[in-house]
Amino acid sequence: MAKRVETRPVEIGIVTRMNYETKTVGQIDGGEHEDQLVLPDYTAPSHRRRNIIIAVVVVLAIIGAVFAFKGGKKDAAAGPVVEQVPTVSVMVPGRKTVDRTISATGTIAARREMPVGVAGEGGMITRVLVEPGQWVAAGQVLATVDRSVQTETAASLAASVSVARSDETIAQAELDRAKQLVDRGFISKADLQRKAATRDAAAARVKVAQATLGEARARNGRLDIRAPAAGLVLTRGVESGQVVGAGTGVLFRMAADGQMEMRAQLSEADLAGLHAGARATVVPVGTTQGFPGQVWQVSPVIDPQSRQGIARIAVAYDPALRPGGFAAATIVGGATQAPLLPDSALQSDEKGSFVYIIGADDKAVRRDIKIGQVSDAGVTILSGLDGTERVVLSAGGFLAPGQKVKPVTKKAS
Repeated sequence: MAKRVETRPVEIGIVTRMNYETKTVGQIDGGEHEDQLVLPDYTAPSHRRRNIIIAVVVVLAIIGAVFAFKGGKKDAAAGPVVEQVPTVSVMVPGRKTVDRTISATGTIAARREMPVGVAGEGGMITRVLVEPGQWVAAGQVLATVDRSVQTETAASLAASVSVARSDETIAQAELDRAKQLVDRGFISKADLQRKAATRDAAAARVKVAQATLGEARARNGRLDIRAPAAGLVLTRGVESGQVVGAGTGVLFRMAADGQMEMRAQLSEADLAGLHAGARATVVPVGTTQGFPGQVWQVSPVIDPQSRQGIARIAVAYDPALRPGGFAAATIVGGATQAPLLPDSALQSDEKGSFVYIIGADDKAVRRDIKIGQVSDAGVTILSGLDGTERVVLSAGGFLAPGQKVKPVTKKAS
């Protein structure tokens, strides 16, 4: 049994030793006297161990209650947590009349291209009188062909005409004398008729000679390469000294009246809503200048491979419009009613373009859209909106679907 001694307040600690002997050690304030309470080991009666365990549990419960009380006071002092709701600007876009535009690419070409080649028998080119980019009149000589042999032939035929005329003159004179003699009875009427036939044959030979001469002169005239109509010379494929003939091919290419066109490649869906007379603006590659034009023909067929067709846009001539060059076009295919949004309202991800609209509960809702024409006025929304929604104008990138917001409505411009 441990001996108990009354002492002043002491500091108690529990020391556990490897031999499972537990002692209570007391340090008397200001002295060296030490009392010990030696507890029995674990072989002692179990009710004493139970009392120790209960005491430890009670101490721990008291400590926990103290901390809980202090924490509760702090929470009460902090007050309730208020959720921060972001403010966003919204607008109701409505529906506006916007031009339905079609963007296309294609090539510049002459609206009516005229290939010019050898019309006559050909020969050696002696002179080329025009260069690409020059305007020419109808029938103007573009190049001349050597005609020395043909000129001599024409001179010979002209002489033949003179001979035939002389023969006709002689035959006419003999006929006149025969008429005088037949009245006197010196010649018979049969002789007179022969003289008349001779005169008629001579006259016919004159006509034949004249026709032959005219044919030769016409052939000589066709030796020159001439413009079939007024227009712009596009290409030149002949040089002086070159021998040309009927099989030589194209020597010059011209644009009739200098008219140009853009051959725009369009999908069959775009072609379906397009018609002749639609306004267009053509911008050649390398420039920012737009040239006004008009669709004058819509392809009646669709290429089965590319599923595209051609819209031909007539454009007035300009040096910047070079045939064969690449160009882009914007075609106005009519007007339509659609919502119009500023670019700041649009968001995009791997699923496509979308906007955030604010529902009746002031929560953000994602709405997928399809955009159309982009202009200074805004972006046309082809589908996804009917114009009555409250659309977030900006800061959509910081929102999440279902997030609570405070909308501030701005008037649509």
